[in-house]
Amino acid sequence: MTVYLVGAGPGDPGLLTVRGADVLSRADVVVYDRLSIGSLLDLAPAGAERINVGKAPGRATMPQADIDALLVERGAAGQLVVRLKGGDPFVFARGGEEAQALLDAGVPFEVVPGISSAIAVPAYAGIPLTLRHSSTSFTVVTGHEDPDKGGDLDWEAVARLGGTIVILMGVGRLRGIVDRLLAGGLAPDTPAAAIRWGTRPEQHTTRATLATLADQPLEPPSTIVIGRVAALDLDWFESRPLFGRRIVVTRARTQASSLVARLRELGAAPIELPVIAVEDPDDGGAALADGAARVSTYDWLVLTSANGATRLLDRLHDARDLGGVRVAAIGPGTADVLRAANVVPDLVPERFVGEGLVEAFPDPPAGGGRVLVARAAVARDVVPDGLRAAGWHVDVVDAYRTVTAALTAEQLAAAATADLVTFTSSSTVDRFVEAVGVDRVPPLVASIGPVTSATARDHGLTVDVEATEATVDGLVAAIVAHFA
Repeated sequence: MTVYLVGAGPGDPGLLTVRGADVLSRADVVVYDRLSIGSLLDLAPAGAERINVGKAPGRATMPQADIDALLVERGAAGQLVVRLKGGDPFVFARGGEEAQALLDAGVPFEVVPGISSAIAVPAYAGIPLTLRHSSTSFTVVTGHEDPDKGGDLDWEAVARLGGTIVILMGVGRLRGIVDRLLAGGLAPDTPAAAIRWGTRPEQHTTRATLATLADQPLEPPSTIVIGRVAALDLDWFESRPLFGRRIVVTRARTQASSLVARLRELGAAPIELPVIAVEDPDDGGAALADGAARVSTYDWLVLTSANGATRLLDRLHDARDLGGVRVAAIGPGTADVLRAANVVPDLVPERFVGEGLVEAFPDPPAGGGRVLVARAAVARDVVPDGLRAAGWHVDVVDAYRTVTAALTAEQLAAAATADLVTFTSSSTVDRFVEAVGVDRVPPLVASIGPVTSATARDHGLTVDVEATEATVDGLVAAIVAHFA
């Protein structure tokens, strides 16, 4: 097998390369450092071993020599090892040392380049490193080398190079660096900027001049940009409508991706807290299997959730089993699951709740008609009762049940710092309150629709945001409007 030295990029998980994601998806072991964003670890198989060897200023979880030995040991044992490093593995990341250790030991390895923070972070702060007629070159240097250990850099020479200067890991020695750049001839009023946690929702940009930058309250990890281009503020990242908002997503992990992606695109920091897990109903799915086997005997199949649609479709041989059967979906999310299986729903109501489906449902044929409803084990009876009242014969089968998922102390601690919690169903409200408690609900509550809001209020919660359209996009739009 091979050891892959993978650049994770500076923080935004979307900046991981396709090759990096590919090898992560097949990893047996992931050896990662402090700057690797946590969500990237989710790309590895669930059973992959995850080993944190991260370094912080003045502290190392594992010495570099031990990291080298670990990579050699695991690679020689035939495991597929991913060494996940912040930025690019060969740019101030000691990837060269790790590659040399693997080469000396005869262990196959591959370098997967990453996007360096030297390039990406200024871009996310709206600072181009080069600009025609203004800055036609840039120099990347590390401020981490200790002069007392023979690592002194000729900063006066760096000052004389001109163009843009990018300093990585320089906050701790910034005042001395500034003094030497000034001594090298740079003007005190040269524009300067420091970007902390660049490309992440926590990003913060401090703008100053070379003479005043060291007086600012800066903290690592920060990327420092010095030069005329640092005066530019082509802001696009920090001005996004949900920038920096910490938002809890309570959906089951298998369903959370679409909401997490939308929130992240708008600048939020999603906190995944999957309070529900979807499991087989108490009968192990026997009633669902029987209903699926007899589905062709019904006039209509009604699906009231995406989970129910997925589980019903899994019980069919293929879409031909639905030949002659009309299909109703309670909303666009459920309809999307059907369309992915080449089943186009015949009915999607304008109001994506049980009452809306009953209102839109046709009258039964003369002599009556048969409807199969596949739904959660615990659900409101609005749909079956409403259809029966209209003259339909209705059979209900449990497609799944939701249970409270196990949450880690880290997940609960992250949720405690959130600005807002999202609820996409009544079950997410019930399970959140059960797992977290009413007293630990974030300051703001956002609900996908009136039914979910009613459940939240039954628990004594105040609903601050309610989607006009009961969809993920509708929920996101309502959150954006609230913060605007």
